[in-house]
Amino acid sequence: EEDEDEDAKPEDAAPGESPAVIEAREWNVFLRGTPLNYEAPAKTVEWLTDAVWRNVCYLETDLPNYLTGFTADMAAKSAEFEAWAESDSPFQEPMPGGWDDKLTYFIKLAVVKVFKEDKAVASAQQYIGAELGKAFTEAPPWTLDDVFPDTNSRVPIIFILSTGADPTAMLQRFATKMGWVPGERLHFCSLGQGQGPIAEEMVSKAQDNGDWVCLQNCHVASSWMLSLEAMVNNMSQDYNPVHDDFRLWLTSMPAAIFPVLVLQNGIKLTNEPPKGVRANMKRTFNDIQEDVWEGCSKPQPYKKLVFALSTFHAIIQERRKFGPLGWNIRYEFNASDIECSMLTLKMFLEEQDEIPWAALVYVTGQINYGGRVTDDLDRRCLMSILKRYYLPDILDDSYRFTPSGTYYAPPEGDLFSFRDYLEQLPLTEAPEVFGMHPNANITFQLQETRKMMDTILSIQPRATSAEGGKSPDEIVAALAAEIESNIAPPLDLDDACPGLFDRTASGQLKSLSVVLGQEIERFNKLTRRVLSSLKELQKAIKGIVVMTGELEQMYTDFLNNKVPGLWEKVAYPSLKPLGGWIVDYHRRIDFMRTWLTKGNPKSYWLSGFFFPQGFMTGVLQEHARKYQQPIDALNFNFQVLEGKEVAEDITEAPEDGVLIDGLYVDNARWNREMKYLDESDPGVMISNLPVVHFVPVMGYYPPPLLAPADPKEYQCPLYKTSVRAGILSTTGQSTNFVICVGLPIRPGTDSDFWVLQGVALLCATND
Repeated sequence: EEDEDEDAKPEDAAPGESPAVIEAREWNVFLRGTPLNYEAPAKTVEWLTDAVWRNVCYLETDLPNYLTGFTADMAAKSAEFEAWAESDSPFQEPMPGGWDDKLTYFIKLAVVKVFKEDKAVASAQQYIGAELGKAFTEAPPWTLDDVFPDTNSRVPIIFILSTGADPTAMLQRFATKMGWVPGERLHFCSLGQGQGPIAEEMVSKAQDNGDWVCLQNCHVASSWMLSLEAMVNNMSQDYNPVHDDFRLWLTSMPAAIFPVLVLQNGIKLTNEPPKGVRANMKRTFNDIQEDVWEGCSKPQPYKKLVFALSTFHAIIQERRKFGPLGWNIRYEFNASDIECSMLTLKMFLEEQDEIPWAALVYVTGQINYGGRVTDDLDRRCLMSILKRYYLPDILDDSYRFTPSGTYYAPPEGDLFSFRDYLEQLPLTEAPEVFGMHPNANITFQLQETRKMMDTILSIQPRATSAEGGKSPDEIVAALAAEIESNIAPPLDLDDACPGLFDRTASGQLKSLSVVLGQEIERFNKLTRRVLSSLKELQKAIKGIVVMTGELEQMYTDFLNNKVPGLWEKVAYPSLKPLGGWIVDYHRRIDFMRTWLTKGNPKSYWLSGFFFPQGFMTGVLQEHARKYQQPIDALNFNFQVLEGKEVAEDITEAPEDGVLIDGLYVDNARWNREMKYLDESDPGVMISNLPVVHFVPVMGYYPPPLLAPADPKEYQCPLYKTSVRAGILSTTGQSTNFVICVGLPIRPGTDSDFWVLQGVALLCATND
């Protein structure tokens, strides 16, 4: 306590007292960051990125009481600050230059978030622990025995569900212990179509005789939620007779449709399952019965393969935490998948003298698990993972699942020996368990930070947005006026350079000119939407027109530095914040205007297209017409150009195909010296790819997932944005997916290595 007192700032709470009040200005800069119109001075700290430097400068400008002189001190002690920023826990590490003595805990948290966004969630937990106590950062262990004394007949008990956690068994055990036997005095009703009247009758009877009722899965019964709200409201009224022993239990996933009144009146409980590969495998092995474990005539391969299957099952579920690096789409694999696969495994072992590896892999991967997988590239990933566990080497006791050797299938033994082995595994697993680079953890932490910030922003009242004495109306009006003043008028086809839209001898427009015309049409639609909404918003703020729901949301989005939904409806996919989106929008318009007025560029900025897939088809079509070849027999070959980093390095267009610039490598890097795909540098998730030559060639082959793989090449998917997911088309591929680019890979690796790492190319980053 003495140490804590020494660290406490005057503005902060001393241990044991109420927490300090965070000023609105401090809260605003923490939540919303740097405004769009802020211009930072020239960078004086080389190791900082431009974005971080800009944010640090704004912090110093906006919070002068705390941070005056911060950037100058950072430049003078550059190496010390770099070491501090790269530490595992910068919030707990003392800052160079004695800045800990000048900052409150909250201001230090804001500084850490600017320097290391991936550490923000962990730092926020440490901040809450320092201000409020550790009890507020740890989920308290609880049982229904602890909760029940706080319940009564007029208050519902609400289980907030999470994936993998079902409170039904816990409730049944508790009810039995209390004398409310399930089926006799504890009644269940799983809500869904037509179940509303049944549930109402069940509750009505139980309120008279003192039984318990559990209404399951409220989140699927949206049309019945008003009835539930009325029922709970009636329960809470003293004039409505309710038996003292009656209890109403509700289960629901988090859902916007759930009645607020029920939430406010009820006792909320949640019980998330332990996360991680170890916990997942323990659940699987706890469900395996002794007769199943010993029920195969070939125990050695059977037990090894059951263990391998349970590891695979855990890996594909826990891989979801990495977001798009793990899976393009989040799949809900469950216990039925592994149960079916265990039956398949036993059948193949019993019926065949030799283990039919190919059939085992196909049925387990493509059917039992693959039946849930709707994205072709996710299916490729699933099969690459399975091949690490279903292979002849698994029968060798020396085979290891990971390079570190921590994970392996134990030698043949009884069920308890395998359970004992699971107890020795780490509580949290390294990315190598998933075949991923250590940087994947940073990506996961960044996702958690953004999720936390989005959640906090979503519940903020408008009043907290005040900045420097300005009202929210003044801030939004000024921002709208500034954006509007910089928007150029729509593109005009009459400005086209001579010959661009000339027809060929056969009367056809050139394919790429058609693509340009379609792109201009889309951009003009977006430009008109942007201009009209900005004008309407400014009028609404002045009270000249009605502030509609859409304009209200646009107003809030501007305060939160987000792209308005009004624009997103007619815009290209983008994950950028408002400031980055505006800069990117102007760059796209400039690219299209240059193409329109000066003719086909020497190199194409693929990121600038609304619909890059259409551009790819246009390139193939032009080649097909030029050489009189069938377009369905054409495909692309790819060559990364040495020494050509950006469009300005290109002096002439190629004879065939197109040059593409501005692509990024996600979770890997291009080794410029060795000219192949290589692993990322530590802490660098996204890197630039040099200019690539897309060359149409004859000899079309099926999608790369089905084609014979070149062992020296990785078919790297190219996506519009890092979210990777989109609307699935009839081809089995996401609308976010553009094309697979064949890239040479580092010797000693194979395609599966890069598939498991989640390596992809991107048209645009999130900044």
